[in-house]
Parts: sequence; C-alpha cells; structure tokens
Amino acid sequence: MELKVIKMDIPEGSNLVLGQSHFIKTAEDLYEAIAGIVPAAKFAVAFSEASGDCLVRLEGNDAALIEVAKKNSLALACGHTFVVLMKGAFPINVLNAIKGIQEVCGIFCATANPLEVVVAETELGRGILGVIDGLPPKGVEDATMVEERRLLLRRFGYKL
Repeated sequence: MELKVIKMDIPEGSNLVLGQSHFIKTAEDLYEAIAGIVPAAKFAVAFSEASGDCLVRLEGNDAALIEVAKKNSLALACGHTFVVLMKGAFPINVLNAIKGIQEVCGIFCATANPLEVVVAETELGRGILGVIDGLPPKGVEDATMVEERRLLLRRFGYKL
C-alpha cells in the first residue's frame, strides 16, 4: 500500500463538500438536492464511479466550478467518491439534504479551508483515509472571542 496526499483546489469564495457514495445516480441526486435548497447558488458535482465504465460523472450549473470539481475528482482517483463545489451557499445549507440522499454513505468534510486528502493506493485502486482540513489551533478563545463568535452566529441568522 502506498499513501498519497492530494491537495484539493477550492476556488476563492467557494466551499467544498467531499463524500462517499455508492451508485451512479449520485450525481443527479446531489444536483437536485442542492438546486432545490439553494437555487441561486452556483455549484458543481463530480462523482467518481468505482465499477462499470469507472467514469467521473459531472453535474452543475457553473462551467468553471464543474471544471475544478472534475479536476479534483480525477486527482483523487478514488471510486465512489463525490466532490461538490459551491458559491453563494454554505455547506450548512445543504449538508442535511446531502446526508439524506439514499446512496450517500458519508461525508469526509465540508470546508472553504485549504484541504488535503490522505489517500491509500493498493493494487485494486485508491480510497480516502481521511482529510487535513485547514490549519492547527493557535490557542484557545478568551471571553471576548466567545462573545464575538456568538454575535457572528446571530448576525448570520444561525442562532436566535
């Protein structure tokens, strides 16, 4: 087995969701879920098949994001995985809908941070072992930072 670290490309102002699924209808189901919840968002879906034609299946409403999602999926080269890129929406808006799709097995991460994916390669193929999402902690928040965090969440409308 060989370990590889694959850097994901996340365009400025975008978020990425990386997950695992098990069926070809994933690409269309992800498209429908995202478009139904955040219709004004620009987004792309790349789903990598692990059997049959073993193709990367693409959906989306933004050509530039589709191209980057395709590039990320091909760099990963891990079957039955999907990459979603979106602008004008946040993962928190779509994660429950994505998790609710029948064929979605799990989500590795949802982020706008720098992202590296740890991949294992065997004679059979490649699989995701985990992710490195962003930077390590630099300390612990103080009382002022706690208040700033709480105000930010309320300003965004995530808390009352």
